[in-house]
Amino acid sequence: MIEIDPFDQDAGGLRRAFACFPSGVTAVCSIVDGEPVGMAASSFTAVSLTPPLVSVCVQDTSETWPRLRSSRRLGLSVLAEGHDQACRSLSNKTGDRFAGVEWDRSRGGGIFVHGSSLWLECSLHAEVEAGDHAIAILQVHGLRAEPDTPPLIFHGSRFRRLAAI
Repeated sequence: MIEIDPFDQDAGGLRRAFACFPSGVTAVCSIVDGEPVGMAASSFTAVSLTPPLVSVCVQDTSETWPRLRSSRRLGLSVLAEGHDQACRSLSNKTGDRFAGVEWDRSRGGGIFVHGSSLWLECSLHAEVEAGDHAIAILQVHGLRAEPDTPPLIFHGSRFRRLAAI
């Protein structure tokens, strides 16, 4: 039998531990009051095929999510290799998050980042409180997939690329 070390419940140690798991990076964006509003989220996952649902986790301190949550349609873009700067821009706390980010919008107001490997047009289905985050469950209404476009990977607090074997 192996022993599992207890851990100090400090955020830094747990953040380093969670960084051992790679994740893709998404942009969740919409037009709000005539302006583009968006954020980056690395905690994206598929939830259900019937009905089609996905989720992202949003920090309780986010000032962007309260502006996005009431949008009729949200654009969720799975960022691709080469979107490092777009991700950094969409993660900024201040300034124009869309500076240097090429995007289009759907009729419903969802914003999609050019060159992404997947676009999902969504609406908020449910929201679940979970610790210092909310889990936003989104219903998928439309999609555009580019399966040959490699995704942007976030691992160990750095952007990485998939290696072909």
